Amino acid sequence: MPSLPQLPADVAERLAEAERRHASGRLEAAAATYREVLWLAPGQAEAAANLGAILRRLGRPAEALAIYDACLALEPEAPLVLANRANLLNDLKRWSQALASADRALGIEPDLATAQNARGNALMGLGRFAEALAAFAQAGDAGLMNAGRACLALARPAEALDWADRAALAAPDAARPRMVRGHALGALGRWGEAAEAYDAAFARRPDEPFLAGYRLHARMRACRWDGFDAAVADLAGRIDAGAPASAPFPLVAVPVGPDIQRRCAEAYMAATSAAVRVRTPPPPSARIRLGYFSADFHDHATGRLLAEVVELHDRSRFEVTAFSFGPDTGDALQARLKSGFDRFYDVRRIGDADVAGMARGLGLDIAVDLKGLTAGSRPEIFAHGAAPVQVSYLGYPMTLGAAFIDWIVADPVLVRPGEEGLYAERVARLPGCYQPNDRTRRPGPPTRRLDHGLPEDALVLASFNASYKITPEVFGLWMRLLAETPRAVLWLLQDDRDAARNLGREARGHGVDPARLVFAPAARPAEHLERLAHADLFLDTWPCSAHTTASDALWAGLPLLTREGDTFAGRVAASLLRASDLPELVAIDADDYLDRARRLLAEPAALGAIRRKVAAARERSPVFDTPAYVAALEALYVGMLGRGP
Repeated sequence: MPSLPQLPADVAERLAEAERRHASGRLEAAAATYREVLWLAPGQAEAAANLGAILRRLGRPAEALAIYDACLALEPEAPLVLANRANLLNDLKRWSQALASADRALGIEPDLATAQNARGNALMGLGRFAEALAAFAQAGDAGLMNAGRACLALARPAEALDWADRAALAAPDAARPRMVRGHALGALGRWGEAAEAYDAAFARRPDEPFLAGYRLHARMRACRWDGFDAAVADLAGRIDAGAPASAPFPLVAVPVGPDIQRRCAEAYMAATSAAVRVRTPPPPSARIRLGYFSADFHDHATGRLLAEVVELHDRSRFEVTAFSFGPDTGDALQARLKSGFDRFYDVRRIGDADVAGMARGLGLDIAVDLKGLTAGSRPEIFAHGAAPVQVSYLGYPMTLGAAFIDWIVADPVLVRPGEEGLYAERVARLPGCYQPNDRTRRPGPPTRRLDHGLPEDALVLASFNASYKITPEVFGLWMRLLAETPRAVLWLLQDDRDAARNLGREARGHGVDPARLVFAPAARPAEHLERLAHADLFLDTWPCSAHTTASDALWAGLPLLTREGDTFAGRVAASLLRASDLPELVAIDADDYLDRARRLLAEPAALGAIRRKVAAARERSPVFDTPAYVAALEALYVGMLGRGP
């Protein structure tokens, strides 16, 4: 670093006073004094760097950028000013400019940790995660937590946990390292520990952006319900007040209304996205160029639902391209999907803006986002503009709250007439159920109940929904059914060790022997379809219902009892059942749900009759008429483009 000239005494005195005010937290007074210094010595880099940092903290980025640029015009080789400028440009999500500023700083002072950290953040914004990790690793303590973020983006959660632990040791009072620690533990499936990490972060800074939502979601994953109602009320209140209190997806199973979900999504997108959508009319084409974007083009619920849709698209009218940013698993379903698309692009290592540019270059008419804001999503591709028409479909049962998504695909049950204002997107309704299905799936080899730890003579009540969908209210009703039906057992999915333990304790609290809860491990799709035959009744959850698990149950001939909720995610099972002409399995509220379950369990003839009706629906239900479904979906796409039939 070049040596600094000796400051005149009056300038040095004012600079020292500014630094004292800055250190004491008197930001406005410090800013005024730094301005005095710059009036006396316009190229004084230390004053410019600190004044810009204060203005950045006060939410005045334009002023801060002007200060930095004015200083650099007089003193081009001021590494701290360049590094702070890079931080500010990162705030503004001007990633390429931030990277250039950080690189200039490092060219002058290669070991400047602030610049390395800013460089890493810029690379994260550009989707260059491996390079970001390398930068953070050279940024000292400032880069520890961000290195954890980079490892999470690279799907290396064990390494992320190590970085987060080191960051927490270096900053005992900081919330963010503990939040990243929670993210890493969640990615490792250790939700009980994740909840404790989020609790530790919350104790340090309860208003940390999105933390309250992550904390509640981890507790729900672990079925840890202490203070549940208070946490829900607190989170809803924060969102209603406009605070960025949660990422949107954690709300999917929280008992709040779709209005709160939309406010949450809009606050999240306002805080995280600053891309300006490019709209380029595609060149004329005889066929509609359709692009599907996902991280789930492999043996995943979305991939399984979509496979036959891709194969059945009318190639005389549609050209169908996949943009995959998920793992290259090499499994059979991925191979099937690759062969089903006209073109399949692996874009994992391409930045969001470049993927959007690539899609525009291919002349896409419609870009279909299959991820929304779920794990592994890349909404910034659509923020930059991948196609003139952009659609949210299948993988995300909520509004994105984003101006860059034009349509959401739904049906008349999921979004009733008059509810369109609850969604930032325009609502496009399929005539039946919005969910597609693959008719080619087959169950695995037959098994016995004993193979699954089930008593041969029991009434088996099943719920294979994820643990976070089970709420205290729902579980309490299930325990009432078990208490009233001594022969019954409850068969649940074991997707978290802590959740299983906590549910056992909750059962005991309701006076039910925890041994009557039987936990099933995750299984391959064919094995799961086969084992469903051993259940007598599927009990659904709310406020988030079964989705793929619901169509699996119906395909296997298993009756599913649901309660129709208030949100898109809470109505998927109801949509499937109504489209299958099974309205008797759709309750209107909790009391109705309990009454219908009691009747079915008390009357074997009624349960047998509904089971026969469910089995017959597989052959005649539009839910499983995939060719008709694809024709209706294609008609929606044509309508979105404003074209005639």
